[in-house]
Amino acid sequence: MDFARYHRRDAARRELMRRRIRWTLRQATKGVRERGDLGMATAEYAVALLAAVGLATVLYKVVTGGAVRAALQAAVMKALHG
Repeated sequence: MDFARYHRRDAARRELMRRRIRWTLRQATKGVRERGDLGMATAEYAVALLAAVGLATVLYKVVTGGAVRAALQAAVMKALHG
């Protein structure tokens, strides 16, 4: 087989592969392109989740702190012992 014929066939194969890859990528991203910015909801949920975790951490630290713990323990003891 001569070089020119081999080169043309190789170039045709590469072009076919590029077209298949482009088609596959278009199909894979079709839904995202049609929905527009609905993906932003995921980012917003992530930010809200981080804020909730931060708030929960602060509340946990406050509740397990000395003063609040003593007040809760006193309330439970008062309820149990009348």
